[in-house]
Amino acid sequence: MKYFKPLILLILLGAVLGSATLVGIYFYIKPELPSVTVLKDVRLQTPMRIYTQDGKLISQYGVKRRIPVKLEDVPVELIQAVLATEDSRFYEHNGIDPIGIGRAALSLLVTGEKRQGASTLTMQLARGFFLTREKTYIRKIKEIFIAWHMEQVLTKDEILELYLNKIELGHRSFGFGAAAQVYYGTTLNDLTLAQIATISGLPKAPSVLNPISGPEASVERRKVVLLRMRDEGYITAEQQQQAASAPVTARKHGAEIEVDAPYLADLIYSEMVEIYGKEEAETGGYQVYATATSERQLAAQDAVVRNLHDYDERHGYRGPLGYLWNQPEADEEQTEESAATQQQAQSDDALQRDEADTIPATQDIIDALADVPAYSPLVPVVVTAVAQKQISVLDATGRTRDIPWEGLDWARAYITDNRQGEEPEVASDIVSEGAIVYIREQDGQWRLAQLPQVSGALISLNPQNGAVEAVVGGYSFYESQFNRATQAKRQVGSNIKPFVYSAALENGYTLASIVNDAPINHWDEASGTAWRPQNSPPEYDGPIRMRKALGKSKNVVSVRLLRGVGLEQTVEHIAKFGFNREDIPLDETVSLGSSSHTPLEVVRGFSVIANGGYLVTPHYIDKVLNENNEVLWETEPVWACNPCNDDDESDADADIERLLAEQLDENGSGLPSEPEVKRSAPQVITSQNAFLVAEMMRTAVRANGSWNNKTYWLGTGWRARNLLQRTDIHGKTGTTNDSRDTWFSGFHRDLVTTAWVGFDDMGRQLGRATRNQNLINRNPEKFNWIGNAMIGGEDGAKAAGPAWIRFMQDALDGKPHSPVAVPDDIVRVRIDRTSGKLTRRTDHTTLFEYFLQGTEPTVYVRDDEVVDPASQDDTTTPEPEEIF
Repeated sequence: MKYFKPLILLILLGAVLGSATLVGIYFYIKPELPSVTVLKDVRLQTPMRIYTQDGKLISQYGVKRRIPVKLEDVPVELIQAVLATEDSRFYEHNGIDPIGIGRAALSLLVTGEKRQGASTLTMQLARGFFLTREKTYIRKIKEIFIAWHMEQVLTKDEILELYLNKIELGHRSFGFGAAAQVYYGTTLNDLTLAQIATISGLPKAPSVLNPISGPEASVERRKVVLLRMRDEGYITAEQQQQAASAPVTARKHGAEIEVDAPYLADLIYSEMVEIYGKEEAETGGYQVYATATSERQLAAQDAVVRNLHDYDERHGYRGPLGYLWNQPEADEEQTEESAATQQQAQSDDALQRDEADTIPATQDIIDALADVPAYSPLVPVVVTAVAQKQISVLDATGRTRDIPWEGLDWARAYITDNRQGEEPEVASDIVSEGAIVYIREQDGQWRLAQLPQVSGALISLNPQNGAVEAVVGGYSFYESQFNRATQAKRQVGSNIKPFVYSAALENGYTLASIVNDAPINHWDEASGTAWRPQNSPPEYDGPIRMRKALGKSKNVVSVRLLRGVGLEQTVEHIAKFGFNREDIPLDETVSLGSSSHTPLEVVRGFSVIANGGYLVTPHYIDKVLNENNEVLWETEPVWACNPCNDDDESDADADIERLLAEQLDENGSGLPSEPEVKRSAPQVITSQNAFLVAEMMRTAVRANGSWNNKTYWLGTGWRARNLLQRTDIHGKTGTTNDSRDTWFSGFHRDLVTTAWVGFDDMGRQLGRATRNQNLINRNPEKFNWIGNAMIGGEDGAKAAGPAWIRFMQDALDGKPHSPVAVPDDIVRVRIDRTSGKLTRRTDHTTLFEYFLQGTEPTVYVRDDEVVDPASQDDTTTPEPEEIF
């Protein structure tokens, strides 16, 4: 008893001194302690995710990968694993676990080393938000006080939810939702017990215990987690044994991309960075929805890729990337250009072997293919066998495929852009064993392929509000990030003509106006040379109606119209369609498309014609949500309407205020739904002018007249109507000098699209293609009406047109026929086909034509002026007109 009382007093004294010391320390470091109340409204750094309009993930941006999850959505097994391993008494203590602290203190006294931690989940969370990982006593003390504060402010469930979403788990994954995606490519609810135990063991040392960087250490850590779960009674011995012996299935996964549309994603990312700044955009948890749907975006990408391969194949095969064995000797007949092209390809991509006659093992082939770049849809393979009309290939996964003759017979040798070799007769004319080549799948069949050197772009808008429906900036974003749809300023060629014709309509011309389609020879005194613009092909029809001239894309007629209107007035009119005035040259070549514009600018210009004269603003983003799925921002585009409200006399501002007040959401967040009031886009041309230009463009994509009556003629884009089987489309081809740029632009009333094809090297021509008899023999009927058009020089109809057609086929599939509405003040009268005058005849020498009321012809054609094409034997080319 005499020792017991002093002991009690000593303990009490120690407790008082300890408490006083603790209080003193608390008040000493209190000014340094952060306020934990911010955790009530904490905003975790979450990457930006970009979706198509229909909710398919396109891309994710941000260094930290985090997929926030609600506690109620977390599998109970994961919560049990985390608590059993990290803090089994989490729901019993107040943020500080005396038992854990005592155990850590005893270990320190015995070993003299800081081997055991005493951190609870709350303390770990405190360190993650407010402190560092340095092992110092002052940091641990701060951690304890912050944890205690947190327990006063937050509930246990709130703390646990924050922990599950905050903790670092390796490979830039933060939170268990992200870890499930990064390591297993799935969601938390789809994880097995073994996988749950694996990621639950990561908080201790995520960099070395993760199953990718340290699979063996990860397995040992998994066993510890499973043992703790069994000790806590969460799982049975049998479950523990099965999960502990499960194989390691982890591998690194990116974001779960559903639609790979990097050109579109990059545009949206750049816009978000411009609005919010890079750091905020990448960490603010924004969910951005594009204006494009997944269906149309994928259709556009497929159309561009397929079209570039079609062009590339008709110009010949440039040879394998290289050889793993069986390197052939150089062909002495090979031209210098062809040899240089193949040598460059080999030096860039080929994998050469020193022992040319040694066939490597399958695994060596697979390893070698891992170094060959793959750009979807191209698959790198090695040719393992060559039969007479077939080859066998092996890819990087070890899969073997047979490529039939139908996938090889296109591959005649490339010589130059204008020359191709003879058609191959057997497979050995094309490749030999050991060759490294690309293959791709088309229409369910694998075929030999190559990376196209030619480039292309396509962009499509909703002409009513400027929403981008699809955008493709090239063959592959991973091969070139340059977005040709929005960044490449290229000469537009004949794509400019509808805007020149619009200027003519604005200045007294009509669709029936007669213009002389005859050669021009214009002497320029300043340069001492003559300018001789020519039609392409150099054929001339003499006097011709404007409608027909645009449909046949007559160059000299465009020049004459510009002269009739005036150069400066024409240029100012073209600029109304959204083109940068500084990009439009002030000379007569502008009438032939010498100005350079991006496909985005071109498609915006054509949207004015499609929507009745309104200049809409292209935009890519439909709406932006925060991490809680609350709408932060929705686009408010300008619309092709004026007025856009039904009640013309209503006060628009008052209507907007009323609608905003009525449409507040029920929880009072103050976020209104989209108001019904639409803002009007500026009207830059009249609806009548737009309609008449659209009518001429409709003529350009069809066959016109009668073959039997010799009034038959084809618009330059006639294949569009033949393939689309629609009469409510409008289009215009475009080709520049020497076919360096080719275009096809056109629209349906609800969709306007521009396609471009050319080389990034602006000095390189698209060239010519000769007949490939193999393709003719395979399908002579199809070749007669389509394939023949693919022979000869490249132009807008041949090079760019197929991409436009293929996309519009998909985009308009199932849409009912819906022609552009005829606006007020447009009349339709019967005119003479040749003179454009009124006529009383009703035979094939006449046709009905549209006019702005008051501009229709007033003079009737005389009988002696009527020309009956059916009675004409042939036509003669008029002599060149001398203009000085």
